[in-house]
Amino acid sequence: MRTLPADYERFRVGRIEVAARGELVPLAHDVLRGGTLYDFAKSHPEARAFGGRQPAYAFPLPRREGWIVVRHNRHGGLLAGLTGDRFLRPTRALRELVVAHALAVQHVPTPHPLGCVIYPAGPGFARSDVITRLVTPSRDLAAVLAEGDGAARAQALEFTARLVGVLSRAGAHHADLNSKNVLIATEALVLDVDRVQFGWSPRDALAANLRRLDRSLRKRREQFNEIISDAEIAELARLAARPQEP
Repeated sequence: MRTLPADYERFRVGRIEVAARGELVPLAHDVLRGGTLYDFAKSHPEARAFGGRQPAYAFPLPRREGWIVVRHNRHGGLLAGLTGDRFLRPTRALRELVVAHALAVQHVPTPHPLGCVIYPAGPGFARSDVITRLVTPSRDLAAVLAEGDGAARAQALEFTARLVGVLSRAGAHHADLNSKNVLIATEALVLDVDRVQFGWSPRDALAANLRRLDRSLRKRREQFNEIISDAEIAELARLAARPQEP
Protein backbone atom coordinates (compact mmCIF):
# COMPACT_ATOMS: atom_id res chain seq x y z
CA MET A 1 0.00 0.00 0.00
CA ARG A 2 2.31 2.75 -1.25
CA THR A 3 0.33 4.63 -3.93
CA LEU A 4 -0.39 8.19 -2.85
CA PRO A 5 -3.53 10.03 -3.94
CA ALA A 6 -3.16 12.31 -6.97
CA ASP A 7 -3.35 15.53 -4.92
CA TYR A 8 0.06 14.91 -3.31
CA GLU A 9 3.16 16.33 -4.95
CA ARG A 10 6.38 14.33 -4.60
CA PHE A 11 9.74 16.11 -4.85
CA ARG A 12 13.20 16.36 -3.31
CA VAL A 13 15.04 19.11 -1.51
CA GLY A 14 18.62 17.94 -1.83
CA ARG A 15 18.59 14.35 -0.49
CA ILE A 16 15.38 14.88 1.47
CA GLU A 17 12.22 13.27 0.05
CA VAL A 18 8.87 15.05 0.39
CA ALA A 19 5.27 14.12 -0.33
CA ALA A 20 2.91 17.02 0.30
CA ARG A 21 -0.40 18.58 -0.58
CA GLY A 22 -0.31 21.93 -2.33
CA GLU A 23 -0.61 24.24 0.69
CA LEU A 24 2.49 22.65 2.26
CA VAL A 25 4.77 22.66 -0.78
CA PRO A 26 6.15 26.26 -0.57
CA LEU A 27 6.87 25.92 3.16
CA ALA A 28 8.67 22.60 2.64
CA HIS A 29 10.91 24.07 -0.04
CA ASP A 30 11.82 27.03 2.20
CA VAL A 31 12.34 25.18 5.48
CA LEU A 32 14.14 22.05 4.31
CA ARG A 33 17.03 23.96 2.78
CA GLY A 34 18.19 24.77 6.31
CA GLY A 35 17.03 21.93 8.57
CA THR A 36 14.18 19.62 9.42
CA LEU A 37 10.52 20.52 9.44
CA TYR A 38 10.21 19.14 12.98
CA ASP A 39 12.96 21.42 14.28
CA PHE A 40 11.34 24.36 12.51
CA ALA A 41 8.00 23.56 14.15
CA LYS A 42 9.61 23.15 17.58
CA SER A 43 11.35 26.53 17.39
CA HIS A 44 8.43 28.45 15.82
CA PRO A 45 7.49 31.47 18.00
CA GLU A 46 3.83 30.37 18.02
CA ALA A 47 4.50 26.66 18.51
CA ARG A 48 2.12 24.57 20.60
CA ALA A 49 3.47 21.31 22.04
CA PHE A 50 1.47 18.10 22.33
CA GLY A 51 2.75 15.30 24.56
CA GLY A 52 3.59 11.77 23.51
CA ARG A 53 6.61 9.50 23.00
CA GLN A 54 8.14 12.55 21.40
CA PRO A 55 6.16 15.82 21.47
CA ALA A 56 4.41 16.97 18.32
CA TYR A 57 4.36 20.67 17.51
CA ALA A 58 1.68 22.78 15.88
CA PHE A 59 2.21 26.14 14.22
CA PRO A 60 0.32 28.37 11.77
CA LEU A 61 0.99 28.27 8.05
CA PRO A 62 1.81 31.58 6.38
CA ARG A 63 -0.97 33.71 4.89
CA ARG A 64 -3.54 32.46 7.42
CA GLU A 65 -3.83 29.03 5.78
CA GLY A 66 -4.53 27.33 9.10
CA TRP A 67 -2.47 25.41 11.64
CA ILE A 68 -0.54 22.21 11.05
CA VAL A 69 0.93 19.57 13.37
CA VAL A 70 4.38 18.09 12.75
CA ARG A 71 5.16 14.75 14.40
CA HIS A 72 8.57 13.09 14.29
CA ASN A 73 8.33 9.30 14.09
CA ARG A 74 10.06 7.19 16.73
CA HIS A 75 10.07 3.52 17.60
CA GLY A 76 8.30 2.32 20.72
CA GLY A 77 8.65 -0.81 22.79
CA LEU A 78 11.78 -2.93 22.66
CA LEU A 79 13.19 -1.22 19.58
CA ALA A 80 13.10 2.27 21.08
CA GLY A 81 16.49 2.05 22.73
CA LEU A 82 18.17 0.46 19.73
CA THR A 83 16.92 2.37 16.70
CA GLY A 84 15.32 5.47 18.20
CA ASP A 85 13.95 7.44 15.26
CA ARG A 86 15.70 5.51 12.47
CA PHE A 87 13.49 3.27 10.31
CA LEU A 88 14.17 0.96 7.42
CA ARG A 89 13.35 2.65 4.15
CA PRO A 90 10.83 3.66 2.89
CA THR A 91 9.76 4.22 6.56
CA ARG A 92 6.17 4.10 7.72
CA ALA A 93 5.48 7.76 6.89
CA LEU A 94 4.28 7.22 3.32
CA ARG A 95 2.08 4.36 4.44
CA GLU A 96 0.49 6.62 7.05
CA LEU A 97 -0.60 9.07 4.34
CA VAL A 98 -2.05 6.29 2.19
CA VAL A 99 -3.89 4.70 5.12
CA ALA A 100 -5.29 8.05 6.26
CA HIS A 101 -6.69 8.62 2.79
CA ALA A 102 -8.18 5.11 2.70
CA LEU A 103 -9.80 5.67 6.10
CA ALA A 104 -11.28 8.98 4.94
CA VAL A 105 -12.83 7.23 1.93
CA GLN A 106 -14.47 4.83 4.42
CA HIS A 107 -15.67 7.81 6.54
CA VAL A 108 -13.39 6.89 9.45
CA PRO A 109 -12.43 10.17 11.18
CA THR A 110 -8.71 10.94 11.34
CA PRO A 111 -6.80 14.24 11.17
CA HIS A 112 -6.43 15.50 7.60
CA PRO A 113 -3.01 14.36 6.29
CA LEU A 114 -0.94 17.01 4.51
CA GLY A 115 2.35 15.26 3.86
CA CYS A 116 5.53 13.66 5.11
CA VAL A 117 9.26 14.31 4.95
CA ILE A 118 11.85 11.52 4.79
CA TYR A 119 15.46 12.29 5.76
CA PRO A 120 18.43 10.03 4.94
CA ALA A 121 19.93 8.37 8.03
CA GLY A 122 22.61 6.02 6.77
CA PRO A 123 22.50 3.11 4.29
CA GLY A 124 18.99 1.66 4.13
CA PHE A 125 17.66 3.87 6.93
CA ALA A 126 15.74 7.12 7.19
CA ARG A 127 14.06 9.44 9.66
CA SER A 128 10.64 10.94 9.00
CA ASP A 129 8.16 13.66 9.93
CA VAL A 130 4.40 13.45 9.30
CA ILE A 131 2.25 16.54 8.89
CA THR A 132 -1.49 16.83 9.53
CA ARG A 133 -4.05 19.58 9.99
CA LEU A 134 -4.50 20.69 13.60
CA VAL A 135 -7.84 19.62 15.06
CA THR A 136 -8.94 22.18 17.63
CA PRO A 137 -10.22 22.23 20.26
CA SER A 138 -9.28 18.64 21.02
CA ARG A 139 -7.76 16.38 23.70
CA ASP A 140 -6.78 12.76 23.58
CA LEU A 141 -8.98 10.27 25.39
CA ALA A 142 -6.30 9.74 28.06
CA ALA A 143 -6.46 13.42 29.02
CA VAL A 144 -10.24 13.35 29.27
CA LEU A 145 -10.20 10.25 31.47
CA ALA A 146 -7.45 11.65 33.70
CA GLU A 147 -9.53 14.72 34.49
CA GLY A 148 -12.43 12.61 35.67
CA ASP A 149 -15.24 14.99 34.70
CA GLY A 150 -18.35 12.79 34.49
CA ALA A 151 -20.16 14.47 31.58
CA ALA A 152 -17.02 14.95 29.49
CA ARG A 153 -15.94 11.35 30.12
CA ALA A 154 -19.33 9.95 29.16
CA GLN A 155 -19.36 11.93 25.92
CA ALA A 156 -15.76 10.95 25.11
CA LEU A 157 -16.54 7.26 25.60
CA GLU A 158 -19.65 7.56 23.41
CA PHE A 159 -17.55 9.20 20.68
CA THR A 160 -14.89 6.50 21.07
CA ALA A 161 -17.49 3.74 20.73
CA ARG A 162 -18.72 5.29 17.47
CA LEU A 163 -15.14 5.49 16.20
CA VAL A 164 -14.41 1.84 17.02
CA GLY A 165 -17.64 0.85 15.31
CA VAL A 166 -17.00 2.70 12.07
CA LEU A 167 -13.34 1.63 12.02
CA SER A 168 -14.36 -2.00 12.40
CA ARG A 169 -17.14 -1.80 9.80
CA ALA A 170 -14.46 -0.58 7.37
CA GLY A 171 -12.65 -3.91 7.96
CA ALA A 172 -9.76 -2.12 9.67
CA HIS A 173 -7.83 -3.24 12.74
CA HIS A 174 -5.66 -0.75 14.64
CA ALA A 175 -2.85 -2.71 16.27
CA ASP A 176 -2.11 0.09 18.75
CA LEU A 177 -5.59 1.37 19.58
CA ASN A 178 -5.26 3.07 22.96
CA SER A 179 -6.42 6.15 24.85
CA LYS A 180 -3.49 8.24 23.51
CA ASN A 181 -4.40 7.35 19.92
CA VAL A 182 -8.02 8.51 20.16
CA LEU A 183 -8.47 12.26 19.76
CA ILE A 184 -11.67 13.77 21.18
CA ALA A 185 -13.09 16.85 19.45
CA THR A 186 -16.64 17.17 18.09
CA GLU A 187 -16.19 13.45 17.40
CA ALA A 188 -13.46 10.89 18.08
CA LEU A 189 -10.61 10.65 15.56
CA VAL A 190 -8.07 7.85 15.26
CA LEU A 191 -4.33 8.65 15.37
CA ASP A 192 -1.11 6.79 14.41
CA VAL A 193 -2.90 5.16 11.52
CA ASP A 194 0.24 3.54 10.10
CA ARG A 195 -0.65 0.72 12.54
CA VAL A 196 -4.00 0.12 10.79
CA GLN A 197 -4.42 -3.04 8.71
CA PHE A 198 -7.29 -3.53 6.26
CA GLY A 199 -8.87 -6.72 4.98
CA TRP A 200 -10.48 -7.92 8.22
CA SER A 201 -14.10 -8.94 8.42
CA PRO A 202 -16.10 -6.32 10.36
CA ARG A 203 -16.85 -8.86 13.09
CA ASP A 204 -13.21 -9.88 13.55
CA ALA A 205 -12.03 -6.28 13.34
CA LEU A 206 -14.49 -5.23 16.04
CA ALA A 207 -13.38 -8.01 18.37
CA ALA A 208 -9.69 -7.26 17.81
CA ASN A 209 -10.09 -3.49 18.18
CA LEU A 210 -12.08 -3.88 21.39
CA ARG A 211 -9.55 -6.32 22.85
CA ARG A 212 -6.72 -3.90 22.13
CA LEU A 213 -8.55 -0.89 23.55
CA ASP A 214 -9.76 -2.85 26.60
CA ARG A 215 -6.20 -3.94 27.39
CA SER A 216 -4.93 -0.38 27.02
CA LEU A 217 -7.64 1.18 29.20
CA ARG A 218 -7.10 -1.31 32.01
CA LYS A 219 -3.32 -0.92 31.86
CA ARG A 220 -3.46 2.87 31.96
CA ARG A 221 -5.99 2.74 34.81
CA GLU A 222 -3.43 0.83 36.86
CA GLN A 223 -0.42 2.90 35.83
CA PHE A 224 -1.83 6.43 35.59
CA ASN A 225 -5.09 6.30 37.58
CA GLU A 226 -7.25 7.12 34.57
CA ILE A 227 -10.82 7.13 35.84
CA ILE A 228 -12.76 4.45 34.02
CA SER A 229 -14.75 1.59 35.49
CA ASP A 230 -15.26 -1.96 34.26
CA ALA A 231 -18.89 -1.03 33.64
CA GLU A 232 -17.87 1.87 31.40
CA ILE A 233 -15.48 -0.33 29.44
CA ALA A 234 -18.26 -2.87 28.94
CA GLU A 235 -20.67 -0.12 27.86
CA LEU A 236 -18.14 1.19 25.35
CA ALA A 237 -17.94 -2.30 23.81
CA ARG A 238 -21.74 -2.57 23.71
CA LEU A 239 -22.11 0.80 22.01
CA ALA A 240 -19.35 0.03 19.48
CA ALA A 241 -21.19 -3.13 18.43
CA ARG A 242 -24.46 -1.31 17.68
CA PRO A 243 -25.74 -1.49 14.11
CA GLN A 244 -24.77 1.55 12.06
CA GLU A 245 -27.28 4.36 12.41
CA PRO A 246 -28.92 5.59 9.16
